[in-house]
Amino acid sequence: MTESNAANLSASLEDYLEAIFNISAESGSVRSKDIARSLGVSMPSVTGALRLLKQKELANYRPYGCVSLTGSGRAAAARIARKHGVLKAFFVDVLGVDKDLAQKAACKAEHSLGPEIITRLLYFIEFVTTSGSDGRDLAGRFELFCKNKLPAPKARKRDR
Repeated sequence: MTESNAANLSASLEDYLEAIFNISAESGSVRSKDIARSLGVSMPSVTGALRLLKQKELANYRPYGCVSLTGSGRAAAARIARKHGVLKAFFVDVLGVDKDLAQKAACKAEHSLGPEIITRLLYFIEFVTTSGSDGRDLAGRFELFCKNKLPAPKARKRDR
């Protein structure tokens, strides 16, 4: 399979590749039930996705056996995981978003942003999170700016 075909995967198949990649990194072996649990999907959905990934020569899959990624599958999954990590870091480190919310947002956004935007975001994160030559911490200043812009929590009325 060519790299361009791997780049044209559906968002769903990208999620499966990333799940296999992450589970493999954590535990070494990957089974269909691990993927189903990770993604919160049914076993028949996993089976269908694994068959497609096998057809596209991105995964090695046999029913009731362990799942592994091919070389091109690993490369595609690594790119997907990198995009996810960059987006999550941007949301948490630069925008100051809660980690759980950032995780969900990164999952949604990673499928639509191409490599050029991801690379630029990575550069921006590095730029903003390091102090400039004048000693300014841009990320910290932005966090203070947001705190001043966000409405204060409403005071609760006391029970009488």
